[in-house]
Amino acid sequence: MLVLHRAERRWEDRLFRDLPQYLHPGDCLVLNNSKVFPSRLYGHREGFTGHIEVFLTHPVSEDHKTWTALVRPGRKLRSGDIVRFGDVLTAKILARGDFGERTVHFNYEGDIYDALDVIGHVPLPPYIHRPDTPEDRGRYQTVFARDTGSVAAPTAGLHFTPEVLDACRNRGADIAFVTLHVGLGTFQPLHAAEIEQVKLHSERFAIDDANLARIRNAKRRVAVGTTSVRTLESQEQRGQTSLFIYPGFEFKHTGAMLTNFHLPMSSLFVLVCAFAGHALALAAYRHAVEQRYRFFSYGDCMLIL
Repeated sequence: MLVLHRAERRWEDRLFRDLPQYLHPGDCLVLNNSKVFPSRLYGHREGFTGHIEVFLTHPVSEDHKTWTALVRPGRKLRSGDIVRFGDVLTAKILARGDFGERTVHFNYEGDIYDALDVIGHVPLPPYIHRPDTPEDRGRYQTVFARDTGSVAAPTAGLHFTPEVLDACRNRGADIAFVTLHVGLGTFQPLHAAEIEQVKLHSERFAIDDANLARIRNAKRRVAVGTTSVRTLESQEQRGQTSLFIYPGFEFKHTGAMLTNFHLPMSSLFVLVCAFAGHALALAAYRHAVEQRYRFFSYGDCMLIL
């Protein structure tokens, strides 16, 4: 764990198990408890044998049977086509979106998540060049995951164990949970010529009353992950957020942040630059590369104070 001190413009190399030492009575550790579901599906178009991949991104109906999805190969799937996933499930392509995504509707009588648990695959990030395994259903999930809905893990939370959480409480810190269902917006690469023109996909979030009270009563809020930061800074209790945080943003609810190391041309890295300061963040990243810190989902982390 790289610990970055903004006010002193310095850093120190530590271990994640040292995190509780940086917490104090009155702090509130804010964790995203969204749970990853097996959202990558493999099937075939009815009447054909070629393989089709359907990657669910977010539901667009109350019963969660109609979804926006990415499909591959996209040129073969048109509105009205039926995709069959084994003997368990079929989906009909309803429409095509502006960026090639599809709206799909599942023909299924029960809870769609029960079916996905049977036929779905863990949506490992594309830079992990291997198929998912049964072990990934546990590894690519935080120990406090509860509310199903994410297509990618809130990876800063992957570092925590029950023992570390207990150590944080023993330091006098409170713990609050928020829910932001991670979708494409979190990992969307930046394509706009001007940073002010960037528009992210919206993601669903919520904070229940008890956790909201803990957050409001805290002297300092320590957000675990960029998703927790975006939830706090959205300044609402629930809804949809497409908040894009970039340098110049005024943080009103985040006092410290724990985050993994991110791709340079991503909204996640831009958020880190906004919080830590652009020059200091770049210098810290150079140090992390020199010291062979591990980047991305299963990598190391940085505590920004």
